[in-house]
Amino acid sequence: MSWRTALVIALLVGALVSGWSAWIHRDEAVADAAEEQRSDYVLHDFELVTLDAEGKESFSLKAPSLRQTPGARTLELTTPVFLMPDQHGSHWEIHSRTGWVNETSEEIRLRGDVVANSPMGATRPTVMNTEELDVFPQQNLATSPAAVAITSPGSTMHGTGMRAHLSDKRIELLSKVKLSHEPNRR
Repeated sequence: MSWRTALVIALLVGALVSGWSAWIHRDEAVADAAEEQRSDYVLHDFELVTLDAEGKESFSLKAPSLRQTPGARTLELTTPVFLMPDQHGSHWEIHSRTGWVNETSEEIRLRGDVVANSPMGATRPTVMNTEELDVFPQQNLATSPAAVAITSPGSTMHGTGMRAHLSDKRIELLSKVKLSHEPNRR
């Protein structure tokens, strides 16, 4: 065997070993890149109050977990409870499985088992159930493109799509509306 053949075989073995090593360690490089994309902050079991430009309460929030979205100023929430003030200082209470708040706190997206309860002591207590609810606190507006059920004493409305003006408790179902009414018992 000539020295050239031995050199070629040694280079070939070296190339195979380095290729195999790179293949084995590629998962570690991906894990290191994911570690660099961690949140600037994470909160656990917290409560906060967000104020509008005039210093009035925009909304309050309680949740077991809040995480800032890596690379953005948005917030991701786990099982949040939002308290949205109405014009009388009472609060709508809104629960969901997940939540997202944009960087200016002007838009809130709630997803999964969303339940909104009208303020305590309302003359006509109302409960809204849906899978998706988008809330715009500065406008006191909540919208949903999904199926919505609205229950009040003695009646239930179902529809697809909704606009709710939270300040004056005015709720509009946009399509496929059905009403079930229970007569008063005497």
